[in-house]
Amino acid sequence: MIKFRANSVTDTVELGHKLGSMLQKGDNVCLFGDLGTGKTAFTSGLARGLGISGYITSPTFTIVNEYEGRLPLYHFDVYRIGDADEMLDTGYYEYVGGDGVTVIEWADIIRDILPSERIEVYIEKNEHESPDSRTITIRFIGDRVAGYERRLAGESACG
Repeated sequence: MIKFRANSVTDTVELGHKLGSMLQKGDNVCLFGDLGTGKTAFTSGLARGLGISGYITSPTFTIVNEYEGRLPLYHFDVYRIGDADEMLDTGYYEYVGGDGVTVIEWADIIRDILPSERIEVYIEKNEHESPDSRTITIRFIGDRVAGYERRLAGESACG
């Protein structure tokens, strides 16, 4: 587990970019955090790290957005999903562990069906410090993604 301090939206995006540049086919990133904490900003940086230059939006109403880059990015927002069974109707297992990278916003809603190998990103506001200050905690679960922790810890991230 690694903790970072992001003092701005730019810091949040940059940390996502660093992680995204390391990701490989079949990786899954699960995002946790309250509304407005920066999950989509983090995903924008991650997409940049995958070579995606377009604008990243949260797929709140479409459930999943697909982007092409070095690897495809499958960006899920499960905020409006009622439960894990409803998520399975989206073709979820075709994306997870597939030919690209999957990002799941509001991952806590479908915790029961999260992949066993995953990167969990927890974003918390530090409003007592400044409106854009965040603590970002990243957990690497499984042998496949363990190497990313060492590499990301070796980078001089945003704090």
